[in-house]
Amino acid sequence: MTDLIEALHEGTLDPDRVGALIDGHDFPFVRDGIGTFLWRGAADEVRLRHWIYGLPSSQPMELLEGTNLWYTSVPLPPESRVEYKFEVQRKGRARWIRDPLNPHLARDPFGANSVAHGQGYTIPSWIHPDPECAPGTYDSLIINSDAFGHRAVSLYLPARFRDTRRYPLLIVHDGDDYLNYSSLGHILDNLMGRREIPDMIVAFTTSPDRLKEYANDEHHARFLTEDLVPVLEDRLPLRRQPQSRCLMGASFGGVASLSTAWRYPGFYGRLLLQSGSFAFTDIGEENRRGPVFDPVVKFMNQFRADPTAISERVFVSCGMYESLIYENRSLIPLLEATGMDVRFREARDGHNWENWRDRLREGLSWLFPGAFLMMYE
Repeated sequence: MTDLIEALHEGTLDPDRVGALIDGHDFPFVRDGIGTFLWRGAADEVRLRHWIYGLPSSQPMELLEGTNLWYTSVPLPPESRVEYKFEVQRKGRARWIRDPLNPHLARDPFGANSVAHGQGYTIPSWIHPDPECAPGTYDSLIINSDAFGHRAVSLYLPARFRDTRRYPLLIVHDGDDYLNYSSLGHILDNLMGRREIPDMIVAFTTSPDRLKEYANDEHHARFLTEDLVPVLEDRLPLRRQPQSRCLMGASFGGVASLSTAWRYPGFYGRLLLQSGSFAFTDIGEENRRGPVFDPVVKFMNQFRADPTAISERVFVSCGMYESLIYENRSLIPLLEATGMDVRFREARDGHNWENWRDRLREGLSWLFPGAFLMMYE
């Protein structure tokens, strides 16, 4: 196989051996930190479209002379995970397609992408249903909110739920997406079933206008803290200490989690922030990401100017292949300087739901270790 790949890149591959190159092998082919991508078919041009910040997002593919085989190579360091598609142009029309030679797919609210795995990356086993871990149950609740009127929230109760016990509360921004694209339901079942985290109650929230509501919106913070939490504490056996409340979110959901805790310092003792859209400016207020980020920049500039301890423990994760990696790295020393207990994890991945999925076991078990209940009995 390696000899065939080398011949391909040298332009010496015999066209009659294209079938031998493809048959029985998965692609992309990864060796020594380089991933080779193939597509076979009639086209005027083919490009590799990927989501690796730092490399051109559109890579032209070469046509092997005398064949209909297109190929290119890009860096794919160990333990990388990269989502991509092919852009195929033919007769003046372009279409984006998934890689037919690659069985690995990642889904998100916009569809699905092919996934390339660097050497050493493995799909976590703990994201799949475990027959030895009983599943939790789900319910829905309508919150009559002063901030937003009637709003639905989904609830997760652990398999061992009892009215006679008290539980921590985890509030998840973009809850439906975490359930649908990050396997959060199975992860909760498994981590609780194996007692890696304590049994907890989880509230999954969604927003009809997340880019507005999650960008340090006072109404959103009030909805969570003054409407949602009191209702849940009245109806469910929840622990009422700050260290038993956690806000969690990714991207703009990370901003919403941080800004809500900032507006209500000390109320949420745990924060789980994934690839937060923590845009800021070092001078002035104008930002390069567009007007939707203006309220985020204003908030982050305020927080950076006067960082304070708003929680006890904060877990932050981000992908190295995201444009947001600089902002997330910059946030860590500010959080640590306040005296908050902070853990930061980077991964060779992009801004996507499976990157966030892969960090959930460490994040949740660090924020709520299995001995948590004994600590606060």
